[in-house]
Amino acid sequence: MSIAARHYDVVVAPVITEKSTILSENNQVVFEVAIDANKTEIKDAIEALFSVTVTAVNTIRVKGKTKRFRGIPGRRKDVKKAVVTLKDGDMIDIADVL
Repeated sequence: MSIAARHYDVVVAPVITEKSTILSENNQVVFEVAIDANKTEIKDAIEALFSVTVTAVNTIRVKGKTKRFRGIPGRRKDVKKAVVTLKDGDMIDIADVL
């Protein structure tokens, strides 16, 4: 797999919530990333895909909830999120990403 293809595998989707919108005022963007991606890979992927400079990456692993579907217990998948801090002046427009 080429490096460019791996960038698309690392960044899964932007996270659009009330909290992530508030973070965008502090020059931060939240992405769902691959569960096995590390901070260096996330930084390289964001810089390559969006042509911005990343100053910090913070990651969060969210364990999947146990839920019932038609009476049968199931489990949601585990998710890894990355809060990416951008250099002053850089920005990622989430509307263009979708």
